[in-house]
Amino acid sequence: MTPILPVMPVPTEAARLAERERPAQAAVMYQRWRDLLFLHWAWDAKELQRTLPPGLTIDTFQGRGWLGIVPFAMQGVRPRFCPPIPGISNFFELNVRTYVYDAQGRPGVWFYSLDANQWLGVTVARTLFHLPYFHAAIAVRPGTAPEIDYRSRRKGSSATSRYVYRMPEPAALAEAEPGTLEFFLVERYRLFARHPSSGVLFTGRVWHEPYRIGPAAVTTWDDGPAKLDGFDCQGRAPDHVCAAPGPDVTVFPLEPVAAPAGVLADPDTSLAPDALPA
Repeated sequence: MTPILPVMPVPTEAARLAERERPAQAAVMYQRWRDLLFLHWAWDAKELQRTLPPGLTIDTFQGRGWLGIVPFAMQGVRPRFCPPIPGISNFFELNVRTYVYDAQGRPGVWFYSLDANQWLGVTVARTLFHLPYFHAAIAVRPGTAPEIDYRSRRKGSSATSRYVYRMPEPAALAEAEPGTLEFFLVERYRLFARHPSSGVLFTGRVWHEPYRIGPAAVTTWDDGPAKLDGFDCQGRAPDHVCAAPGPDVTVFPLEPVAAPAGVLADPDTSLAPDALPA
């Protein structure tokens, strides 16, 4: 007998805008994200779908899925009940990600990996947030301002990935307009994570002011982190590049994702029609 899968409702524009509202519950953590570089490759939606756990559907823009590499700085990371701790609260992170939605049509981020050069942060994030963090050696060398020279090597890997980029001038920064590709890629306020042993799917919210983004001049880039996660860009340059100085961020607790309702479909049509590649 052919198995049947749930159909997921595609996020509406109203649902995407609603994600920017601050959640009502108490926060668990505060952070500052700084000097973010967003590198994105258009990707076959069906290929990305095969990498997702049950309960999530690949989110698409004009029929295409997207794979992102995002290096940046984490500053002032602290639980709600204590101040930042010198030597622990500031570090660097690089994540590989795609975009998804759940059975309630809520859009968010699915992380394939998150590399960080703070072992305690890696341990806490893996334990409390069920996220695939890895310890990495990361160094950021300031270039000719506002240029950034970012180098990362995941523990156990011999390859160093390097990103040299120039942040946008303040006059070039603006909020992404709803309905644009930029809005689809950067305006994400929800993550999804799967418990490594039970397989339970969780979701968590963050809140911050909308990103102010602009064009980034990137002279050196690397798809090595994506290759470590099973994606080979084959030397193809990113299809979309932008950068942001970064916001102050409030983090909210995880909660389990409700099981999909019993709407059923053939597996070959388990992606919603307008989520399929053109």
